[in-house]
Amino acid sequence: MSAPNLPALSFLWPSMLWLLLLVPALGFAYWRLSRRRRQVAVRYPALAGLGYQPSAARRILPPCLLLLGLAAMIVAIARPQALMMLPSRLETVVLAMDMSGSMRATDVKPSRIYAAQQAAKLFVDKQPANVSVAVVAVAGAAAVVQSPTRKREDVVAAIERLEPQRGTALGSGLIISLATVLPQERIDVERFLSGGNARPSAAQALAEAAQAEAAVPGSYASGAIVLLSDGQSNTGPDALKAAEVAARYGVRIFTVGIGTPEGTTLSTDGWSMRVKLDEAVLKKVADITGAQYFQAQDAKELQQVYRSLSARLAFDKRDVIEVTALFTALGVLLAVCSGLLSLWWFGRVQ
Repeated sequence: MSAPNLPALSFLWPSMLWLLLLVPALGFAYWRLSRRRRQVAVRYPALAGLGYQPSAARRILPPCLLLLGLAAMIVAIARPQALMMLPSRLETVVLAMDMSGSMRATDVKPSRIYAAQQAAKLFVDKQPANVSVAVVAVAGAAAVVQSPTRKREDVVAAIERLEPQRGTALGSGLIISLATVLPQERIDVERFLSGGNARPSAAQALAEAAQAEAAVPGSYASGAIVLLSDGQSNTGPDALKAAEVAARYGVRIFTVGIGTPEGTTLSTDGWSMRVKLDEAVLKKVADITGAQYFQAQDAKELQQVYRSLSARLAFDKRDVIEVTALFTALGVLLAVCSGLLSLWWFGRVQ
């Protein structure tokens, strides 16, 4: 739940890193030689007084720079590669928001739905101006309440209009969100949603889509889905099957779990039931699509999640890039600096 980390290093020839043991060995040899010189100076003080006596810092700095340069060049020999995090090409984000009755629960103060709406508005405000945002309401059925737009005020107004309803069809919400992200694919939403789990046509459509020619999960860089839910689904297509379809298109589904594992008791229409956060489905949906799961147990955490998610969406993982030249240049620069300092201070290379 943090901004992308610094690029991670890997090596094509990692065995060459054993050569780094030469660096401390040479450093020890230089220390022994310097110590012997000082002993000679103590034994023959008349000779010591004939030459220039540099400070300890001037004696140590050039060889240290030279050793660091050697270390950098050894790393270069191992052919380092960096996993770079570059600005993304994101164009569309779909906010799929769980509006089922369980979102009235108050284990997240003042209520799950209020906290979700406030955090969602913060998320919308953090998106770059060139990113279009859509809103999909997920209850017993799912519907697009705001098509993709760059007008932030329209998106915020759509979020504020959302009200809890009966039922939760997470699978339906994901399929409709997917069709919103990929209008060019002309996804047959009706076929996916027909009859939910009760009729074979929906299950057959999901199975056929999952077996179609697939993209690499998470490879679609132009759009993403953010699902906010307590994870409990009781109608519509299977959420994990819908996630598999999204993965086939390369679309990432970031999931945000709202609520607490122990949950709370919710009373409605004379009925009482315990509603709690079901993380298992949300984690699997994110994992299947190559995305990430976030969890928030209070309103403050939820807002922090959306800040982190905004940063996560702002960057796009790319293939590793070999950075041998950078380490080579660093090694040469350090060695040259060592030589120049020696010539300046001592009139020769130490």
